[in-house]
Amino acid sequence: MIKPGVIQLSQFINHSPAKVWKALTDPTLHAKWWAAGDIKPVVGHRFTLDMGQWGQQACEVLAVEPERLLSYTFAPGTLDTTITWRLEPEGQGTQLHFEQSGFDLDSPMGKMAFDGMGRGWPGILTRIEGAIGEGDA
Repeated sequence: MIKPGVIQLSQFINHSPAKVWKALTDPTLHAKWWAAGDIKPVVGHRFTLDMGQWGQQACEVLAVEPERLLSYTFAPGTLDTTITWRLEPEGQGTQLHFEQSGFDLDSPMGKMAFDGMGRGWPGILTRIEGAIGEGDA
């Protein structure tokens, strides 16, 4: 089901949920596939992600279920979105479900961010598997 102002994607990753979880929550690995920042899977933990030309974006962890679910705010006060990752074991790998919700499609910035991130996320998700492989090396 497509919801307005919500980006939803799924990606199969040929690694265990434990390894995918580490890619989502270990700052060194996270920086390899998306953005540098002091992410930690602890509810209430506040961190920033370095989004390059878009600057430092504040985040706060909302929910954690190790190797199953990670949810955090992204850019409160500007975009006011929430990013949620759900991990499901599938065979020898993991089905990773991504959702970014809360885009204000009535604001020019919200619409621009939704369109840009909607185009960008598929490519970003494909980099996770390679970052895990580098981490294993």
